[in-house]
Amino acid sequence: MRDRLARAVWYGQGALSLIARAVLWPLEFVFGAISTSIGGRRARRAGMTAVPTVSVGNLTVGGTGKTPLAAWFAGAMQRRGFRPALLLRGYGADEPLVHARLNPLVPVLVDAVRRRSGKRALAQGATALVLDDAFQHRQMPRDVDVVLISADAWDGRMRGLPAGPFREPLSALRRAHLAVVTRKAATRDHAATVVEAVRRACDRIPIAVALLAPDRLVPWPEGPSEAPSAIAGRRVLAVSGVGDPEAFAAQLRAVGADVEHVTFRDHHAFSDAEVARLAARAGDVSRVVCTLKDAVKLGPRWPAHAPGLWYLSQ
Repeated sequence: MRDRLARAVWYGQGALSLIARAVLWPLEFVFGAISTSIGGRRARRAGMTAVPTVSVGNLTVGGTGKTPLAAWFAGAMQRRGFRPALLLRGYGADEPLVHARLNPLVPVLVDAVRRRSGKRALAQGATALVLDDAFQHRQMPRDVDVVLISADAWDGRMRGLPAGPFREPLSALRRAHLAVVTRKAATRDHAATVVEAVRRACDRIPIAVALLAPDRLVPWPEGPSEAPSAIAGRRVLAVSGVGDPEAFAAQLRAVGADVEHVTFRDHHAFSDAEVARLAARAGDVSRVVCTLKDAVKLGPRWPAHAPGLWYLSQ
């Protein structure tokens, strides 16, 4: 409910959304001034790194693809002979479980104080570090800041919290090393408009576009995976508790699925009653499809009598 209300305020076009943004407009300036001041002080304190360290972050609240990209960096480092560790603040119980499933041999350390978890990782033998969601957490040294901007959530209006989703303005990219525009259901042309906006705000850093494409439908807890086209023309119950649920549903519809979508707030912790209601609601669909972020929480508690639970890998 809270996430839906926030998205209605940030992206809605109706009269109530416009009024809400107007009321919150003065607070946007206050938040922006505080964020800029803190970010600048933390950047000066960051210092040198003990091992190669990559930070993956964003400028907005949720839904840009930080976790899959951080996992990709950790896997790439491992394939190149490093012993990486992933450092998370730990906003929800799902993130460590997702990383553990994507990179089962990479240690995941959860601590709000990244310097502390970084020291623990080094003591355990890590030779590289990946920070998931750390662009605004500047106390922890890093060699490279990768910042993600979602093309799916982009509407050209860069409103700061609480009137909009931006934690920091685009100008904050001046302290980054790489900007990555991510897209799930957004078109190439729409992603190109975001690239141009980023380039106007900061023309000194390279910009990449990453497509987080549907890859496979994976059954929980295990079994043969299928191509996303397996649900073309079939009715599915989509379940998502992520930062950008609309992009997830759009991916399923793009492969031809008839989607009934149930959304929850980002990092939602499912209750027993909610699991039971979802299982009952799935009685007349071919299967239930969720994100990996939701599968790690729903899967262990999914009733055996209910239609199969699958997640869409990206």
